[in-house]
Amino acid sequence: MGQLTDKVAVVTGAGRGIGRAIALELGKRGAAVVVNYNASAEAANGVVADIVAQGGKAVAVKADVSVMAEAEALIKAAVDQFGKIDILVNNAGTTRDNLIMLMSESEWDTVLDTNLKSVWNCSKAASKAMMRKKYGRIINITSISGIAGQGGQTNYSASKAGIIGFTKALAREIGPRSITVNAVAPGLVHTDMTANLPEDMAEQSGKSIPLGRWGTPEEIGQAVAFLASDDAAYITGHVLSVDGGLIMG
Repeated sequence: MGQLTDKVAVVTGAGRGIGRAIALELGKRGAAVVVNYNASAEAANGVVADIVAQGGKAVAVKADVSVMAEAEALIKAAVDQFGKIDILVNNAGTTRDNLIMLMSESEWDTVLDTNLKSVWNCSKAASKAMMRKKYGRIINITSISGIAGQGGQTNYSASKAGIIGFTKALAREIGPRSITVNAVAPGLVHTDMTANLPEDMAEQSGKSIPLGRWGTPEEIGQAVAFLASDDAAYITGHVLSVDGGLIMG
């Protein structure tokens, strides 16, 4: 298991769901974790408390990472608190599902800004600090919807596909400075966002997964932790699907 002792990680949207699991896993492996949130301070402070309880270091920082100035302030807070940034996990995301004929411009803009622009904002801010040290790990959370598309999610699928293109372009750009840039594409995962699905729909969708079940946030966290570790030092520009085989190829 790749250890992250003495590393400093920033995880955006880390108050709940997949982001929470990522923050906990990085903390468990020894990283000091900046738990970013935009809505619930209580949830973020709960994640911090859990990391500290398992012997780690963590701090919660509020920032709307779709806004460049706030993304820059988040990265600065990490450096001010812990002296550096080694790992950036761009996880913050939202959905505003609708058919294209019914989708509003604000539903499009909100999803693209939250899911895609935030990745550019945080990566731009963090890469400056990483390039000075000639070390860094950037892991972007995309989705199988960004690979295969999903009806009723033109905004979400476009944002997640954009993350894939961004990941590969940035990997080429800053690879010479020993900074890796990869993406993780979760499949169907049990989170708050999917908890309200009807049981029969959830069961039916599970049948299309070769492994026969939905994933857990913890399994996404473990994949991210691997890419953040030195065990993955020669992997960059890669999209790792963690989906039970749902999307192959």
